[in-house]
Amino acid sequence: MAELETRELEYFVAVAEELHFGRAAARLAIAQPALSKAIRRVESRLGVTLLERSSRHVALTPAGEALLHHGRHALNAVGAAAEKARRAGDQRARLRLVIKPGGDANLLSGILAAYAGRPGARQVDILFGGATDRADHVRDGRADLALLYAPFDDLTGLDHETLMVEGRVAILPPDHRLASRSEITLADLAQETLPRWKGVRWTGAPEARPGPEVTDAVEALQLIRLGRAVAILPRSLAQPTQPDLVHRPVTDAPSSALVLAWSQEDRRGLVASFVAAAVDAAAEAEGATRGPSKAGNAVAAGPAASAEQPDPPSNP
Repeated sequence: MAELETRELEYFVAVAEELHFGRAAARLAIAQPALSKAIRRVESRLGVTLLERSSRHVALTPAGEALLHHGRHALNAVGAAAEKARRAGDQRARLRLVIKPGGDANLLSGILAAYAGRPGARQVDILFGGATDRADHVRDGRADLALLYAPFDDLTGLDHETLMVEGRVAILPPDHRLASRSEITLADLAQETLPRWKGVRWTGAPEARPGPEVTDAVEALQLIRLGRAVAILPRSLAQPTQPDLVHRPVTDAPSSALVLAWSQEDRRGLVASFVAAAVDAAAEAEGATRGPSKAGNAVAAGPAASAEQPDPPSNP
């Protein structure tokens, strides 16, 4: 028999997050005495103290902190497994694609049209995520696929196909010292202040200074307008051109790639069909002659044979 049942783990996580038995009981919709008894039963079974209790204070012990960390992952895995099982058994299942606003390089409408023309195409629900959490939507089962930017987004546990590789541009105030140039280099940005992107490891341009933390391009553009920073973005994220700002190509900045990602464990045919349609639509949009898509085989057989990821970023 398992040492912990899922319900008991849910009880403990609620108490550990609230650090208050009354609030946790209300959150779980159970009586507080029953919750206290359940937690003591868990501690007895594991042979450790998980919570330090007093009349005014509840705190996690080291054992409790460890169980909270791993317990959250376990509950997420159970939830994702149940959701995937339900969707696998539902022939009417829809596909869920998560994107960030403006983060499709104007490819999404063509991708959806290409997929709609395929046999057995399903409804595609578009979900909007933040700047750095879209990969997590796929990992925890909230979405089936995601449009991500490599190498900025974490692709751990995901297969992917590259849809487009593009250069990056610097966004500057019109009165900036570099605004009169037709193109610039990373060295030109030495001593400039660049925004720090939440959830993305700072590397910055050489000798650039880390500035305020931002969560999306809208926040970064506002800082630029205020003269507090300049930014380097994938070209597609800098579109449409802001009339009150200047865009200049950064000739030696590592390129970025727009990729379509899905779980390495997801081998469903409807995902394979969507990936293949996306690759073909992107190739057509670029006027490329990539030949027949191999995306379907990649989904069915293992990790995608994607284009090589770009070099490490100097922040998106």
